[in-house]
This record gives sequence, structure tokens and C-alpha cells, in this order.
Amino acid sequence: MAVNTPVRSQKRTFSLSGGLISALDQMVAEGFAPSKNALVERALINELRQFRRQQRATAWKAAAKDPKFMREVAILEEEFRSADQETLRRVS
Repeated sequence: MAVNTPVRSQKRTFSLSGGLISALDQMVAEGFAPSKNALVERALINELRQFRRQQRATAWKAAAKDPKFMREVAILEEEFRSADQETLRRVS
């Protein structure tokens, strides 16, 4: 699911601590978000982004230990070295 794709909202029920609800109320009252729903959605989107970032980092760490993957990286680096140097000359 794309994070910023507009979709129809679905109602769900979650239990949150009283202190957290009070903090949400205050944040909305002070204009930080237009509603508690918007604030919770924004927080969850940020958490999802962080989760996905962590998944990618874990995958890259695993790939860095894979000899076949690293050989492929070395081949691609060599194949693109002249193109990279040409681009560097153009932008320098």
C-alpha cells in the first residue's frame, strides 16, 4: 500500500491510555493537527515509513554479506565507471 495514496477511511477501534488521549486533545486544540484522527494517521504513516526504512536497511546489510550480490555490484560499478566520470566532468 502506498503511504500517501488517498483511500476511503475505515473505522477501527483502538484502546489508548488516558494520558495519550489528553495529549492528542491538547495537540489538536493547539492546532498541531486538524483532528485526532488526522494526528493518529500522520503518526502511523511516520511509523510505517520508519518500519520500511528499517526493512530496507536490513535487506541491504544482508545483501552486503552475499558474495554473488557483491560481485554483481562490482560488475555494475565497473560498467558504469566511464559514464559516472563523464557525468562528473559535465557537472563540474
